[in-house]
Amino acid sequence: MFSSLNRKEMKGKMKDESLDLLVIGGGITGAGIALDAVTRGMKVAVVEMQDFAAGTSSRSTKLVHGGLRYLKQFEIGVVSETGKERAIVYENGPHVTTPEWMMLPFYKGGTFGPFTTNIGLRVYDFLAGVKKTERRQMFKPEEAINREPLLNAKGLKGAGYYVEYKTDDARLTIEVMKKAVEKGALALNYTKVTDLIYDNNRVVGVETEDQTDGSHDQLYAKKIVNAAGPWVDTLREKDNSKRGKYLHLTKGIHLVFDEDRFPLKQAIYFDTPDGRMVFAIPREGKTYVGTTDTVYEGNIAHPKMTVEDRDYVLKAIDYMFPTVGIKAEDIESSWAGLRPLIHEEGKDPSEISRKDEIFVSDSGFISIAGGKLTGYRKMAESIVDLVGKQLHEEEGRSFPGTQTKELRISGGDVGGSSGFERFVPQKIREGAEAGLDEGVAESLVKRYGSNIDSIYDIYQNEQDTAKAENLDPVVYAMLRYGIEQELVYKPVDFFIRRTGALFFDINWVREHKDSVITYMAKQFTWSDDQKKEYTEQLEQLMYEATHPVEED
Repeated sequence: MFSSLNRKEMKGKMKDESLDLLVIGGGITGAGIALDAVTRGMKVAVVEMQDFAAGTSSRSTKLVHGGLRYLKQFEIGVVSETGKERAIVYENGPHVTTPEWMMLPFYKGGTFGPFTTNIGLRVYDFLAGVKKTERRQMFKPEEAINREPLLNAKGLKGAGYYVEYKTDDARLTIEVMKKAVEKGALALNYTKVTDLIYDNNRVVGVETEDQTDGSHDQLYAKKIVNAAGPWVDTLREKDNSKRGKYLHLTKGIHLVFDEDRFPLKQAIYFDTPDGRMVFAIPREGKTYVGTTDTVYEGNIAHPKMTVEDRDYVLKAIDYMFPTVGIKAEDIESSWAGLRPLIHEEGKDPSEISRKDEIFVSDSGFISIAGGKLTGYRKMAESIVDLVGKQLHEEEGRSFPGTQTKELRISGGDVGGSSGFERFVPQKIREGAEAGLDEGVAESLVKRYGSNIDSIYDIYQNEQDTAKAENLDPVVYAMLRYGIEQELVYKPVDFFIRRTGALFFDINWVREHKDSVITYMAKQFTWSDDQKKEYTEQLEQLMYEATHPVEED
């Protein structure tokens, strides 16, 4: 259904179908639009020039925010909507979204105090519709230090305690896309839109170039939506419609440390001396910290961590966790991502809202810009409402409202969050019975959710093949599943977007990359040049994860 071994057939289908909607961009916004549209009865296709989630959607802080930071800017509507959306995202995919208690320490002379934090979190609980078990608590300094002994004790006046939701942003994106495909959408990565096609000054299609073999195609649709994230304005320029508001890109970086070196017990959200808010979050035996917020004007496809970015985060760690004595050589990995904010005159980058906006050009080209990971479903709803309205006016066809509020994404068929609590131990037991280490089984169940049986089947039934291919059976099971069910085509797809390993287990990547690349080259009959190019691409990103550049 979603196999990289069937790329030609999928492309053929896109050309043959009478499409209602073609979405440019395979990040979380494009995936959400595809799912919303297909479940309302539209014929929809998605093209992505890189891999799905290769841009902003794999390089965020990896939180499905409730929007607490927007209280500071009095964006009440944003807080209310994102808080409620967060709960929906969680119920529809509890395997990729996990509640995480977050501590917000406050200090003498800091931005927050006991009173403002208490009131702020109380208002937040109310606006965001936070469930009783997850409502804020307030801690005295002793309790804050007890929960996180690494905190700076000097001038500490206490802490607020509230729930954020941790996610794997890239896997959330791929699971939404897989559900759309399961429902009948067509989606293809490594398919770059090189031009727009017009008829009587109306946009009716796109020219594409397949990034895997250089072939060119034309795809036609009644409506074309530009959901290209940081590239939205690049496409608006092709349409000659980049006027008025435009994108303002800012960059954020995150650093990853092994828990042995930075043994953080408790997620912390803290303000730095210059007033920025930074997260420090424990995850899978690591601790990651970010983010920065700097204006970005470099290569959109390849943002890099600079020495200045790195030093800013190290300084923030030193300020909040002085006893850790963190150093540059302790960094195990990192990532840099871009925020596509909508420019408004006279606003500081950190104050510009992440609200999404829709632009419709004279040619009928629809663009959606801005927005947040948490709000992807509502953004999709607003775009598909618009497309449905236009198709109704033009053709008299009627479409229902959004169908996604209670629709489980791929891997999410576990009976919601409460069902998932029972599902995990049961599936860990099954994994252990199949010969897996319990810890490995747990991480697989939490990654793949209700799709775990496919992984187990490959693991159990193809041990001999894995051995013959010189692959660890678990790696082989994930790779086979990735290629055949998740459109994995390049090593970076597997090691970054499908497993998150380059960020959170870079040594695992070093250990398995050669055998994985050899297997993939054989599966896809890559030329020597392709194998060399894709290997170098992975190695370059591994190098950049630990080596900052002097400047963008």
